[in-house]
Amino acid sequence: MELENLVLDAHDPHLLGGFWEALLGGRRLTDEPDVVETRLSPEGAPVLDLCMTRVPEPVAPAPRLHLDLLGGDRQDEVVRQALSLGARHLDIGQGDVPWVVLADPEGNPFCVMEHRPEYRTGSPVAALPLDSADVERDLAFWTALSGWVPEDTQMPAALRHPSGHGPLLELCPEQAPKPAGVKNRLHLDVRLAAGEDLDDAVALALDLGGHEYDPGWGELPWRLLTDPSGNEVCLLPPHRT
Repeated sequence: MELENLVLDAHDPHLLGGFWEALLGGRRLTDEPDVVETRLSPEGAPVLDLCMTRVPEPVAPAPRLHLDLLGGDRQDEVVRQALSLGARHLDIGQGDVPWVVLADPEGNPFCVMEHRPEYRTGSPVAALPLDSADVERDLAFWTALSGWVPEDTQMPAALRHPSGHGPLLELCPEQAPKPAGVKNRLHLDVRLAAGEDLDDAVALALDLGGHEYDPGWGELPWRLLTDPSGNEVCLLPPHRT
């Protein structure tokens, strides 16, 4: 299994997809009325697909997963580019911090980061911070499902692709539990490798504290779960050969 997609709920997939594609330098894979998908494939870093899917729900406050963009010496330049594409400055009570907090055109917060030695150049996404009610427990869950490996950083726990390149998946102690009935507007998809069995992968996730759920969407080719802290994750079957 390996982490493959970052999925963003959208009211207007083309508006949101166009923003993120231009800002991150993605390549359009899917262009449909309700789904826009763009691929980030920077040299030397693992591929990450961003999928914008149409939903009716409003943007929820205090997202549990967001994007931290690589800034460093180019922080001001990245901020200016984001603002020119439709982002805006956002005050979430961050105070005086070295990173810049912005909102995309649909109000989803993201950060443009200062220099940190653990951020890898080559990928426009520095990190994917995810709220966790129990960092050690969730580290075991995501290590098993993502195919990524633990890495020492200033965060309590973080994972990175085994190549050593690309963004970090950072597990951040949550400020408050995930509200019941509220779906994360951003979630991660994990793709099984050839020969892996979807039922076995679900069983592993459940053994590690995850939960399977049914939103009533009918039969799907993938399985819908949450991690032990309630964050959604989809398990996708192997690609057809």
